[in-house]
This record gives sequence, C-alpha cells and structure tokens, in this order.
Amino acid sequence: MGPVVPLLAIAEKYRRVHPETEFVWVGTKTGAEKELVESYKIPFFTINAGKWRRYFSLMNIVDMIKVFFAFWQSLFLIWHEKPDLLITAGGFVSVPLHLAGATLGVPAWVHQQDLRLGLANRLMAITAKKITVALRDSLEDFPVKKTEWLGNPVRDLNHPNLTAARLKFNLPPEMPVILALGGGTGSARINKMVLEAMPNWPQNWQIIHLTGKTRPHELSDRAGALFPNYHPYQFLTTDMKDAYALAEVVIARAGFATITEAASLSKALVLVPISGTHQEDNANLLDKNNAAVVLDERTDDGLKLAQVVKELMELPEKRQNLGVRLKTVLPPAKPERIVAIIEELTNK
Repeated sequence: MGPVVPLLAIAEKYRRVHPETEFVWVGTKTGAEKELVESYKIPFFTINAGKWRRYFSLMNIVDMIKVFFAFWQSLFLIWHEKPDLLITAGGFVSVPLHLAGATLGVPAWVHQQDLRLGLANRLMAITAKKITVALRDSLEDFPVKKTEWLGNPVRDLNHPNLTAARLKFNLPPEMPVILALGGGTGSARINKMVLEAMPNWPQNWQIIHLTGKTRPHELSDRAGALFPNYHPYQFLTTDMKDAYALAEVVIARAGFATITEAASLSKALVLVPISGTHQEDNANLLDKNNAAVVLDERTDDGLKLAQVVKELMELPEKRQNLGVRLKTVLPPAKPERIVAIIEELTNK
C-alpha cells in the first residue's frame, strides 16, 4: 500500500480546491488497493505489471514480456482517458504507463517517498517533468533543476469525535487502544508477534489488528474468540481514520506511507521493518532521530514487542516525545504546494 496513500492524499488535497477534477487510478489485478481507491470514488483500471529482479532469473524474461504488453495497454488507456498529468509514487506498474505517457507527450510527476531510491522511480525520473521527495536527503538522487523537497502528502486523518470512533469498533469507553498494522496484504511476522504479545498485555487494552487480506485468518479468528479485547480486521478503508484517532501506540512495518500518516498525528510508533529492504533504511533514520522504537524481525519476538509496548503505555511522556519527534523529522507536505505543482504542470 506504500505508493497508494500519498497519491490518495494528493487527490484529496487537489479536489478540495478543484472539486470538478476527475482522477483515474491504474493498478494491477492482484493489488490490495482497489477497495481503498474506489472508496475515494476514483475509477480503477488494471494493466499488466512486470518486475525487474537485480539478479539472474528466468522470470525477468517473462516480466519483460508483461511490461511490453503493459506499454500497449497504457497507450490505449491514455488515448482513451486523455489525462492532463500522470502522477506516481513508485511501483513497477507505473513504469510502462509513464513510458507511454512520455511517448504521447503527457507530463509526469514522480514522488520519491523512501530514503532508498527504487529502480522504478529511477527509470521514471528520466522523463518526468517534476520530481518531489519526502526527505531532504533524497534531493541528491535526482536532477537539481526539476527536483523539490516537498515532504510526504498525507490524507486528512483528524477525527473530531472519539466516542463515535469507539462505537465503530465496539470498544468500551476510556480503555487504551493499540493499533497493529499488518499492511494491505498482511505481514505474517507482525501478525505472529502481535498474537504472541497479546496474552502479556492487560485485558483492558483494546487491540485493533489489521491482519491483511491475503493472510490466513484462522489464528486471529481464534484469538478474537478467546480475547474479547482483540479486534481483528482484514482491511480498513474510511474507518482507518477512526483507528488512528483512537490509538495510543501504532505497531507497523516501516513503509513510508504508514510512517508519514502516524507522523501527521504525532503517534508513538513501534516499527518492525522487513530486513534487507528500504524499510530498514526508513526505520534506521527514525531510530537515529529518536522518533520511533525499532525492532528486528530476525531476533525479536512477541515477548519483546509486549515489553516495548508496555513501557510506552506506562510512560506517557516518552510516548508523547516519540510522536513529537516523529512529526518534526517528517513534516507533511503543504496542501497549497501540492495544488500549485499540479497547476504548474497542467497550466491550469
């Protein structure tokens, strides 16, 4: 879900100023984002998606064929929809689309979220008219003349009525809430750690756990029957705002979209990055700035998670400081600048 959230935020900010604007989303048939995108009343189209592996694999040949077909699908889609602008925040499904857009003269805006530059954005940046980055350190990865430090676009997650939010999840009043995010497809490691940690937490703590759509749910369903304070969900769309509003602590992978949303609300974060990936870079950046608690999925277990969360819940000042530091390190993109960039690129 990483590239999805900032793009939805861009659409949300621009629609507030130009409500007549039409957005079209391009994803894959297997993507977990379709339900979320359609909840924003954005039409969802699919194309083939390839993936280039930076090691020898016969699947690279198969995926190059997929990219070739995706390019022609993209040409037809652009011809049919006639967009004024293409916007991406990464992901290989965007590569053939932006290549087709460059062929047809459609301007492109590429947004870089993570600290580590991915191959997809590296390729699309070549023809992009505008590049923005979430982190100042990422400016050095792109051409100076067309690159700008923007911050990360964030959806409006403020919630004025916490009582109503509790009712949505059937939570008792005034009980502490822990939010665990397995991601759109689900993190088996986080799911396991949360289930291991839960018996070590007070039973009045309410656990909202997003397990993911593609993971087995037998264990979480069984836990839900045993622990009345445990509330598993495969996925949330508009109710995500309610879950964030209630959470005292957020447990998640270290994808930049989740980190940015938590930062916009000054939430205390416990991160379990996927080892050996860009998520470790993201988590290490926050760890160095005392802006999150970081666990190692290879060596830490549910007991360690239980201890870390207990400490944060018992020390509200530490929890608050983590949230403040997180927002300081990752200030959200200014809505007026998002609008201005689109207007500049579309000559509106």
